[in-house]
Amino acid sequence: MSEFQLVMPKMGESIAEATIIRWTKNEGDMIAVDETVLEIATDKVDSEVPSPKAGKLVKLLFKEGDVVPVNAPIAIIALEGSASVASAAPAAPKAEAPVEVKAAVQHVENTIASAQETVSSQGGNRFYSPLVLNIARTENIGMAELETIAGTGAEGRVTKRDILAHVQNRGNAIPVATSTTNVAPVVSAPAPAAVASPAVSAPPKAPVSVSGGDEIIEMDRMRKLIADHMVMSKHVSPHVTSFVEADVTNMVVWRDKAKKVYEKREGEKITFTPMFIECVARAIKDYPMINVSVDGTNIIKRKNINIGMAAALPSGNLIVPVIKGADGMNLLGLTKTVNDLANRARANKLAPDDIQGGTFTLTNVGGFGNVMGTPIINQPQVAIMATGSIKKKPAVLETPMGDVIAIRHMMFLSLSYDHRVVDGSLGGSFLKRVADYMEAWDVNREI
Repeated sequence: MSEFQLVMPKMGESIAEATIIRWTKNEGDMIAVDETVLEIATDKVDSEVPSPKAGKLVKLLFKEGDVVPVNAPIAIIALEGSASVASAAPAAPKAEAPVEVKAAVQHVENTIASAQETVSSQGGNRFYSPLVLNIARTENIGMAELETIAGTGAEGRVTKRDILAHVQNRGNAIPVATSTTNVAPVVSAPAPAAVASPAVSAPPKAPVSVSGGDEIIEMDRMRKLIADHMVMSKHVSPHVTSFVEADVTNMVVWRDKAKKVYEKREGEKITFTPMFIECVARAIKDYPMINVSVDGTNIIKRKNINIGMAAALPSGNLIVPVIKGADGMNLLGLTKTVNDLANRARANKLAPDDIQGGTFTLTNVGGFGNVMGTPIINQPQVAIMATGSIKKKPAVLETPMGDVIAIRHMMFLSLSYDHRVVDGSLGGSFLKRVADYMEAWDVNREI
């Protein structure tokens, strides 16, 4: 019998696990190629998982609400044309799983058992996901302390949000005494590229009073995950933000001339975003140490320049699709890629590969009328740049006949960077280089 193991896809470089929201297929259902089998969620995106093979779904290895490590098998599919599919009768009672399926299920159970081996060996009686174990290890939380954390997940499981809240409130709590001879620190699988810095106790959460006329609105699941990710980023990276003001008059003039021609020819709009991305990619090639990640005491210098663009969703949440190999695209290619990703983001049609692999992020706070912002780094990257709104201002221009005051289109750029590996010289020089490329935009270039 020919079988295929459907695995949990990797939804991003810093994502170690995902939650199963809903199975769209049941055991015994037939599945076509690229047909959705389940819906999953991470702290970055909700996504549908399609099957790359056609066949019969013979076994679901996890339940809805389970948190599953990436690359772990989650379902067994008997491939189309195999004996199990050909002989299956629709009305037949559910038979015992074949030996091969049992072996696959046992493999998954062994994988999960291995992931929590340390927990079991220290007397723990709850399942802890790899991500929770990694946070516990980073924060030096022993098993005795981990067992005291109240879990809000399925079957009382400790979630990422639970352990981060515990870390934040540790300043108020009496430390749990641990013996180096009886209780060992939690050890998990190697951490992903986003490796946290040594633990720093966060200030206690401020008490909130509620009056009679206040409305209490619970965060949706995606907002909770985004909140956790932002808190983690501020905890991991010491943020510094630099600012420059750029004269983008040439870019505005060129786009005003090109947008109607481009829309008529290509059937879509050209925005400032691909223009900004082109300038950022050129500056990264000049300053490649801005295109890195931190792994403990090692710096990983990225070969590829993959620029994420923060996009607002109709729900008000954010998502960051990634333009892969941005430095190798011309402006036409960047424009089409940006428009495609933006449209699919708004329609919740992004694939897992669309949001992973980013090495630098661009966010446009000017789209909301803001002149500047101090964005939070998208881990495991070390820098993120924000573009403000473009405003007409009087500016001093140097000419052969002397200085003059003219009306120019001006825009603030802000760069938040990880001061562990990016100092003010590198961060400031990179940001100024981006502004230089914007100001030198050729008003006569063709697209």
